[in-house]
Amino acid sequence: MTIVTGLLILSFLVFFHELGHFLLARLCGVEVEAFSIFMGPVLLHKKIGRTDYRLSLLPIGGYCQMKGEKDFSKAVEDGLGYVPGGKDSLFGTHPLKRALIGFAGPFFNLFFAFAASTIIATLGYTYVTRSATIQIPDDPAFKSPAREAGIKSGDTIVKIAGKEIADFSDIYEQVALRGDEDVEVVVSRPTDLGGQERLVFTVHTLLNKKEGNGILGVMASGDTIQKEVKALSLFPALKKGFLETGKLLGQTLKSIGILFKGVDITNAVSGPARISSMLGESAKEGFSAGMKTGWIVLLQFMALISVSLFIMNLLPIPILDGGLILFALIQTVTKRQIPPRIQYKIQVAGVAVILLLFLVGVGGDIKYFINKIGGVKL
Repeated sequence: MTIVTGLLILSFLVFFHELGHFLLARLCGVEVEAFSIFMGPVLLHKKIGRTDYRLSLLPIGGYCQMKGEKDFSKAVEDGLGYVPGGKDSLFGTHPLKRALIGFAGPFFNLFFAFAASTIIATLGYTYVTRSATIQIPDDPAFKSPAREAGIKSGDTIVKIAGKEIADFSDIYEQVALRGDEDVEVVVSRPTDLGGQERLVFTVHTLLNKKEGNGILGVMASGDTIQKEVKALSLFPALKKGFLETGKLLGQTLKSIGILFKGVDITNAVSGPARISSMLGESAKEGFSAGMKTGWIVLLQFMALISVSLFIMNLLPIPILDGGLILFALIQTVTKRQIPPRIQYKIQVAGVAVILLLFLVGVGGDIKYFINKIGGVKL
């Protein structure tokens, strides 16, 4: 049931993505032949104007079928040097309009992340953490880059890489995306006279190659504390939503870079099953703590997935929106279409890349669920 719940949530994000394509296609004068909630065999449908609105069987996203999409395949089969089509078809419209239609889907994902972050800011919330005063185990077997740099138990971390640290959750956030890097850490240390002195250390973090996160080698000390993030009024919340979305975007881009540091890609790249499971589990755990907490946890996770969908779909790979945008921009500059046969060959290569990522994601999902149910640890 958890996976089903997560799959429905993920489907909503994909549907919202397709809604972006639908609205921009209509705005740009491109006819939408069919718009479906979910995929697979059609359960219900109703034609309004020229668009057939559908409810399909499989709860996996949805699709926006535009006029002229099949003309590309026909042009390849007939050996044509261009894709024919009227002004109300995808390949017949102006290439800049086609690029906008392609961009609209990813943009709607980014807009959802902004909307979700804004809603969270208007709600306000509390969270449990610990202070930024750290301890380091004396056990020499415990690898601690912080200890090697000269940081000691009882120090309070006040800055990491120039970012102010308020509590231990801030420490984790700043270190997680800085694996195998030199990081400047500022600490406040008690003096013998009862005061405090600030010391600056350069710490070379470790990289957890299984999970992809950075390791400073410190632990939280002291009791847990409850901190409150106050609810904001509309305009401050909009600003906070904008900043949080930008922050998520930067973190996601940096996490992609970590994949090239030798991280176990089957753990770092999640397939649809694992994403659905994590979405479902987050919703279940959040709502078990209360309605408000449930919505905040769910919206935070959905915002993160939305930003990932934004970036992934803009990759300049054929069959993705980024490929459609790239071909459209090339046509705008050269004033001519890339011949369909060349586009087709590039698309085959693109399909191979997507298939490889899909297999990596599914392989990682299988490994994740085997470990989760207590099977053989791979």
